Amino acid sequence: MPSYIKSAALLAAALPFAVAQTYTSCNPLKQTCPPDNGLNSAELTTDFTKGESPDWNITAGSISYGPNGAEFVINKQGDAPTIETGFYFFFGTAEVKMQAAPGTGIVSSIVLESDDLDEVDWEALGGDTTQIETNYFGKGYTGSYDRATWVSVSSPQTTFHTYTVNWTPDSIQWLIDGNVVRTLTPAEASNGQYYPQTPMRLKLGIWAGGDPSNPPGTIEWAGGQTDYSQAPFKMYVQSVTIKNANPAAEYEYGDNSGSANSIKKIGGSSSASSASATSATSATSATSASGSSSTASASASSSTSTTGASGSSSADPSATATATATSTATASASASGSSTSAGINPVSGLGAGNSSSTGNSTSSSGSGSSTGTSSGSASSPSKSVVTSNDAVPSTGFPGSLLALYAFLVAVVGVVF
Repeated sequence: MPSYIKSAALLAAALPFAVAQTYTSCNPLKQTCPPDNGLNSAELTTDFTKGESPDWNITAGSISYGPNGAEFVINKQGDAPTIETGFYFFFGTAEVKMQAAPGTGIVSSIVLESDDLDEVDWEALGGDTTQIETNYFGKGYTGSYDRATWVSVSSPQTTFHTYTVNWTPDSIQWLIDGNVVRTLTPAEASNGQYYPQTPMRLKLGIWAGGDPSNPPGTIEWAGGQTDYSQAPFKMYVQSVTIKNANPAAEYEYGDNSGSANSIKKIGGSSSASSASATSATSATSATSASGSSSTASASASSSTSTTGASGSSSADPSATATATATSTATASASASGSSTSAGINPVSGLGAGNSSSTGNSTSSSGSGSSTGTSSGSASSPSKSVVTSNDAVPSTGFPGSLLALYAFLVAVVGVVF
């Protein structure tokens, strides 16, 4: 069946079941959150064939290690082993060498996700031996269904492939074995409004989208109902390399906008270093001590900076806006206007089954390059980095106050 027909059919089946993100420990769009641990180095590589790495946290189930690397196994209903990095990175590259799990309804996931629910995904279905899904979300928004595409890949359940996300302020590229299979620009993501642009963690995991308890739309998207008598279902990850374009000990949201311009780098270097080291220099960084299976490129010093508008600024020290409020660890169960009975991807927390047209994907055999981006879009993230010893103060008039002012002027005009 042609991919566009398949996508349309799955979309029709899944539309009623898509839900918004159901969990984040602290959503900076809604409240003031503590800073996130950053990757304080330009590059970190984890070789899972050498065993467990302290740079990663197990968030569900258990993981074993062997010659094929990290082994994620579903043995029975309810299993969904998942790991995530103990740090965030802010633009850069995430490269995962993975062999997806076979099995009808089994989903192998590679997920980049931020606190404000920006997300970039790979999803491999165990019953599909020729395709893999690419997807993205901005601010947890699932109100449109034109984000997912299916791209060609050869035998993902029996062959290791390298799946890469190249994430910059200008574009996001999905690559398989070095070949670009999809490119997204801010202009294609509601002119940047829903373009992923805030610091992200990397999550890896396996789950049963075809579990009989899931809604019909999720099961259909996953390729059918999972037969647990065929278990175990195994996904392998040999290695992961993360390149961080903005190394820092911590990242802090300067406001509730969810814009790249608002992100402050704390204790990091404004430029990447190529020096090699076995651990990051900051005590607050989540990179490992020597002797682990991860290696990092060292980065420097302790300055605070903001990735955002071009030009430089000398900030008033009194303008430093350090977030002091702490988050509550409760889940924010805010399903935005959709059925709460949908099957949830336990790796990302997002509802499954909102696939869409593949019209803007490219062939996996090509080596396509990034398409042009829209210039001058107010909501598109900027490439330049403004560095100072303190936070860069905001000079813009808050949009909500501007709207209120306009409303009051209109009311006065009508009355008088």
